[in-house]
Amino acid sequence: MTRYAIKNFMDTHDRLADSPDRELRFLRDELESTQLGVSLSRLAPGYRASMGHHHREQEEAYVVVQGAGRVKLDDEIHELRQWDVVRVAPEVVRAFEAGPDGLLLIALGGPKPEGGDGVLDEDFWPQD
Repeated sequence: MTRYAIKNFMDTHDRLADSPDRELRFLRDELESTQLGVSLSRLAPGYRASMGHHHREQEEAYVVVQGAGRVKLDDEIHELRQWDVVRVAPEVVRAFEAGPDGLLLIALGGPKPEGGDGVLDEDFWPQD
């Protein structure tokens, strides 16, 4: 592993390139990081993620870089605005909804256990 790395999110693969409503880019591998995960998530205006997720071990923090929206944490819904930071314990199920101007998030996570530890929760935040 190198002593440092500099990468640009836009030089990485969009994991949701087929989705017109979302963009998702990860940099953990590109940065050769063993202790830190960092990702970019862009939601189109009004988009709500009906599927939530939680982790078995990883704590995460999300930074609202642009736009506004809401986050559902277990059974609670909270408003978000630019520069809000949301820290989420591993067991808390989370999903995001973009406001009228969209939502751009940077997510930070801790060490990734072998094989990953993300758990999906279908129909966590159904459309109204």
